[in-house]
Amino acid sequence: MSYPNNATTLGCKKDNIKILAISGSAREASTNTALLRVMNSLAPAGVELLIFHRLNALPVFSPDSEGEATPAEVRELMEKVSAVDGIIVSSPEYVRAIPGGLKNAIDWMVSRFEVIDKPIALVHASHRGDDMLASLRLVLSTVSDNFLADLFLRFPLIGKSKEEIDAFLRKPEHESKISTFLGNFVTAVRQSGEYKPNE
Repeated sequence: MSYPNNATTLGCKKDNIKILAISGSAREASTNTALLRVMNSLAPAGVELLIFHRLNALPVFSPDSEGEATPAEVRELMEKVSAVDGIIVSSPEYVRAIPGGLKNAIDWMVSRFEVIDKPIALVHASHRGDDMLASLRLVLSTVSDNFLADLFLRFPLIGKSKEEIDAFLRKPEHESKISTFLGNFVTAVRQSGEYKPNE
């Protein structure tokens, strides 16, 4: 799939693109959540980015709690997943693996229809975490036929405060990388079967 070199033309269409940005950390000072918030502030006209960072609110997955027994918190998340055109995931690495809260959320999605063909891409707020990323790529490519393995963005944000993260990501070269990533993701969404203009 070919992507544009920049995001300058994203706002030229009237149809909004809706993106769900999921943070794999429930920590209030999470660097991954901070990255998603800066990305949200840089989203161009015509792109709506909704951040979800309350994975700790989801009950532990059980097949006995599916169907009519699905908990309200899970139904709410799945409604968000169903309503968006694509998903961006940013997650830390816990003990060289996917954090339990994120894996739990994915487990809830496995037997449902909402995420099957949804375009999904990864961003990462650390120079470490390759073992987790490899595992997450495998899992997401299993739950969605439209996982964008070649679309990826990472920044070394470990140990930085929210203010330091903002300053770091607001550097022109980093803003450019974020804009390019969002432009490429939106292009992939528009080319996918999940994008339904004017809905």
